[in-house]
Amino acid sequence: MQALLAVLPAICAHAAVDLTDDAGHRLRLERPAQRIVSLAPHVTELLFAAGAGSKVVGVVAHSDYPPAAATLPQVGTHTRVDLEAVAALKPDLVIAWQSGNRDTHLERLTALGIPVYVNEPRSLEAVAQSLAQFGRLAGTEATADAAAAAFRQRRAALAARYRERPPVRLFYQIWDQPLMTINDQQVISDAIRLCGGVNVFGGLEQLAPHISTEAVLAANPEAIIASGMADARPEWLDQWKRWPGLKATAAGNLFFIPPDLIQRHTPRLLDGAERLCGQLEEVRAKRVGNTR
Repeated sequence: MQALLAVLPAICAHAAVDLTDDAGHRLRLERPAQRIVSLAPHVTELLFAAGAGSKVVGVVAHSDYPPAAATLPQVGTHTRVDLEAVAALKPDLVIAWQSGNRDTHLERLTALGIPVYVNEPRSLEAVAQSLAQFGRLAGTEATADAAAAAFRQRRAALAARYRERPPVRLFYQIWDQPLMTINDQQVISDAIRLCGGVNVFGGLEQLAPHISTEAVLAANPEAIIASGMADARPEWLDQWKRWPGLKATAAGNLFFIPPDLIQRHTPRLLDGAERLCGQLEEVRAKRVGNTR
C-alpha cells in the first residue's frame, strides 16, 4: 500500500487532460502542460493565481501582475503576437483570449502543432471556472480549486450584501475618444449586477460598443463609472460636468475604478467590484428621502 501511495503523485502528474475551451473546441493533452505561453494579461494573472506561474514561459505586453510575471519573456501584444517568438519558447500549450487575440494568429499556432486553449470568461462564475480549468491544464488542481472556492465565497458575500439594494442606473465608460462602454454580456456588467446596478447600455449588441454623447445624455444615468488606462483618475471623466442637468453630474456621482481591478477577468475583479458597490452606496445615500 505504501508503495502504491508513493507512485500516485507521479501517475497523476502524467494523467491526460481532456477539456473543452470557451470557444467550444476540445483540447487533449497527454499530460499537464509544463511550458505555457499566455496571450493576454488576464490569462497570465489567472495562471499565477491557479498555481501555474512557474510553468509560464512567455507572456504578452502588460502582463504585469503578479510582479513575477513582468520578468517573463514577451511575445508581442495581445493583438500582435510574434508567432516566431512563441514557437521559439517551445510551449506545450498556448492559452489565448477569444475576444482579444486575432483568429489568424491562433490558426497559425494550431497549424504549427501547438495546442491552443481559448479563454473567454464573461461572468464572475466564469472567472472561477477559468481558475479551475487552468489548474487542470497545468496539473495544479489543488491550488486552483482553492483559489476558485475563495473567489466564489467572496462573490457570494458581496452578493448577499448588495444585490438586493435599490437599483442604480449607471453608465460605465471605458474610454472617451472614441466614447466606449460595455453591454450586459461583458464580465464588468456581472459585477455591476452584483452591486445592484443597472447598465443603461446593457442591451446593446457589441461587447464594447462605441456610443455618442447624445446617447448618454438621453439615457441620463444616475452615476458614471470610468476606468481609463492607468491607476490615476482620467481627466476626461470631469468633462461630464459640462452638462449640469445630467443626473450623475448634478449629484456629483462621477466615479473612477482602476482598470486593472475591474477590466481584467481575474480574482482582483472582486476588488474592483467591492469599490463599485461602495460607490453605488454613496449614490443611494445622496437620494432624497433615503432610507437604508
